[in-house]
Amino acid sequence: MTTDGNGPVSRSQKRLVVVVKGYPRLSETFIAQELRGLELAGLKLIIVSLRRPTDKKRHAVHDEIEADVLYLPEYLHQEPLRVLRGLWAALRHPGFGQTLRGWLSDLRRDPTLNRVRRLGQAAVLVAEWPQDGAWLHAHFIHTPASVADYAARIMQIGWTVSAHAKDIWTSTDGELSAKLNRAKWAVTCTETGHKHLQSLAKDPSRVHLSYHGLNLDRFPVFTVPRPNRDGSDPANPVQIVSVGRAVPKKGYDTLLHALALLPAGLHWRFNHLGGGVEREMLQSLAETLGIADRIHWQGSVNQSEVLAAYRASDLFALACRITADGDRDGLPNVLVEAASQGLACISTTISGIPELFRDGQNGWLVPPDDPAALANALKTAITSPNLRSEYGQAAEAQVRATLDYHQSVKQLVGLFAAEGLRP
Repeated sequence: MTTDGNGPVSRSQKRLVVVVKGYPRLSETFIAQELRGLELAGLKLIIVSLRRPTDKKRHAVHDEIEADVLYLPEYLHQEPLRVLRGLWAALRHPGFGQTLRGWLSDLRRDPTLNRVRRLGQAAVLVAEWPQDGAWLHAHFIHTPASVADYAARIMQIGWTVSAHAKDIWTSTDGELSAKLNRAKWAVTCTETGHKHLQSLAKDPSRVHLSYHGLNLDRFPVFTVPRPNRDGSDPANPVQIVSVGRAVPKKGYDTLLHALALLPAGLHWRFNHLGGGVEREMLQSLAETLGIADRIHWQGSVNQSEVLAAYRASDLFALACRITADGDRDGLPNVLVEAASQGLACISTTISGIPELFRDGQNGWLVPPDDPAALANALKTAITSPNLRSEYGQAAEAQVRATLDYHQSVKQLVGLFAAEGLRP
């Protein structure tokens, strides 16, 4: 059931209230997977979304999630009466005055409309707080955590947070430290992020490492041997695939430049799955580089289509980078998915990627923003089908041994149980 805060909801058990930036989102399968895992473990949820969905497709897991969804006003001026009701309700809470003083301090540091919106959304959440809401948790430590933090301070309740990648590295250390010290605990999904957040927390033991992992039931073992393609046959080119939004941190411009550097006699095809703001620019770049006829832009896809693409391919490539504003991936879920299918992977040495892959052992890792190094790795991978098979099998073994999402769900269930929210 979905509600805007006015309709009835099922209240058979105390629920975990989870704030997310948008729901559902194709690019945030890891969050949907975790939410469904918590439900299967016996927890009842309500999802609070700051934005309405924009993706035209959904993953199967979104249809399996049973939680109600409460959509807060995406822009305050669109629902002024709802915002006014929220502010009136917030005013009656004893924590509002202190929260307002804290928000004014935040506003002086960050004088943006987004900062105003976060307080308005928090007030609406306070006014429409479900009667059976038992704990408040935010996914992402930037905007969703700000809304959760303000709401929790107004209601004088505890809250917790899952931090991921962009939200960590594009936030100031001061804001991260303040949120970590007010939250009861935090989890994050890479050792790199874990160490950084621990260094900013007064009590580092309250920051936990929790890899997202993968629902291996959705990515069963692929037993069909891959063709022995080596790039020598123009009628049977090596199939390279990448899955990800066409945004700067994914490094697709670097990947295209690297592909253009490959020898003319090497035969390959590249398939990109995903939308993104840079897609038209990348298509134009491919034309300029003279490789457009070797590239297929498949667009946004659901999880079953992604799985089929992994299984039809010989090699996965993702040229992740750190952008000028600090944005970056953690350990991209698509790399874990590809590895689960025994698909050899090429990526870069940033963030949590080296926590799964070891260059020359179970994959190829190169420095970011280095087309020449990436081209050399691609050439080796394209011409070495036996090495691709060896690396793919090694990466798959590690994923299946260490990155089953049931482990992270079990860890989270334990953390929530300590707050009195038991299955």
